[in-house]
Amino acid sequence: MDNQFFKNVEKKTGVNMKDILELANSLQNANFKDEQTVRSVVKRVAQIANRKVPKELEDQIVKMIIQNGKQIDFNTIANMLNNKK
Repeated sequence: MDNQFFKNVEKKTGVNMKDILELANSLQNANFKDEQTVRSVVKRVAQIANRKVPKELEDQIVKMIIQNGKQIDFNTIANMLNNKK
């Protein structure tokens, strides 16, 4: 992708694109049926988004992903974080 595109996204969101790309790469082969893996991803997304995730919300996200077999991506967790301010 175009370098200017990344600069625009970083400016608009305040999120470093290097962090997002590293997260995306780590998600490719992750086992989302494993609770520890899912918790790690949730914590990493929260860190990138500069959000605190209460234990109760983390538990809800983890349970949803593991039990419902939902695909996990940055947007899914980011949307949940934004809805639970």
